[in-house]
Amino acid sequence: MKKWLGALFAAVLVFALAACGGNDNNNAAEGGKGGELVKLKVGASNVPHAEILEKAKPILKEKGIDLEIITFQDYILPNKALADKDIDANYFQHIPYLESQMKEHGYDFVNAGGIHIEPIGLYSKKYKSIEELPDGATVIMSNSVADHGRILSMLQEKGLIKLKPGIDKTKATVNDIVENPKHLKFKADVDAGLLPQIYKNGEGDAVLINANYALDAGLDPAKDPIAVESPKNNPYVNIVAVRKGDENRKEIKTLVEVLQSKEIQDFIKEKYHGAVIPAATNNQ
Repeated sequence: MKKWLGALFAAVLVFALAACGGNDNNNAAEGGKGGELVKLKVGASNVPHAEILEKAKPILKEKGIDLEIITFQDYILPNKALADKDIDANYFQHIPYLESQMKEHGYDFVNAGGIHIEPIGLYSKKYKSIEELPDGATVIMSNSVADHGRILSMLQEKGLIKLKPGIDKTKATVNDIVENPKHLKFKADVDAGLLPQIYKNGEGDAVLINANYALDAGLDPAKDPIAVESPKNNPYVNIVAVRKGDENRKEIKTLVEVLQSKEIQDFIKEKYHGAVIPAATNNQ
């Protein structure tokens, strides 16, 4: 009788432990079905986007999402991959660039949420301040038309040029300059990814470089430039973009919530020291 009762007790104990283990697995995979994680593929630039996503990865896993980060070296392929359904979302571009790409290529995308800002910087190997830039100085900038208004607005903010009154600053071009007291010459046919090397080579008198490319090249976008654009009320917020309709997917909403969480926004502040700024501080 004792042996029989002992065996019965052992069987009940094993069953109870198995049941508890099953509940733990289900709770750990909240959002998944039957304990399985939901796969989510997100395209991103190496720095800072992929680094931020890596920080968010374990948090997302706790919420039942298996995040796969697909890195890209340019600004064209991430949107093409999203349109082709090779990825579920991308995180590399600001709002004006997204709008220009949708207009140019007919993409049916949606801004699912803003995450951070990367203030653009004016770098120079020859001069230590914008006041030192000589008459007729050559300023080299990206061939991305979506960034031209941003660059020119910054130069106006710093007192180097003036744009037409009432112009939409996000759409301004060199042709919209009405005052150019230093007779600056603009070279605007360079791929954005090559700008850090052009700066290091000492080409031109000043080079405008996006913070992500500067970081990737080992520059400090907060200290190395001779001028940096203001983040206040800055429309160039880097966002998570998705195909229209997918912004309502539970996984996408969770991704954006995590990236906008205090933990991730604090991580951005601490890691990048002003070179990358949380979107939450945009209007402060």
